[in-house]
Amino acid sequence: MTYTQLALISVAITIVLDLWVFRTKHLTRRLFWVSYSIVIFFQLVTNGILTGFGIVEYDGAAIIGSSTPETNSPQFIGDGRLFFAPIEDLLFGFSLVVLSLIFWVALGRSGIQRNPVSGPPRRSVWKLLGIKQ
Repeated sequence: MTYTQLALISVAITIVLDLWVFRTKHLTRRLFWVSYSIVIFFQLVTNGILTGFGIVEYDGAAIIGSSTPETNSPQFIGDGRLFFAPIEDLLFGFSLVVLSLIFWVALGRSGIQRNPVSGPPRRSVWKLLGIKQ
């Protein structure tokens, strides 16, 4: 499987989980998309730095587009890239952010989250870790 195929599958799974499995429906809310625009801005900045300076390189056969053949460096925009980053990275970033939100809400709904209190962790946590107090 190519990086592109995995990215598309991850987005499809994320959409199904959000809308139909966990029914958190983040993708239907304006607040999500406004917040996500902030996330994607910083994702483009950091991803652009990593790929633009050649810290991270991609095999042109595994992504949409390729590196420029004569210089072996990625394009700023075009050839399957946006601010040096492959489009697939944006898809994986989208899946990561939405899945984090889905699981956060799902765990909160299930009552796993304890009420926050100040001070050291509860004794049960120490017991789980095998630490005597």
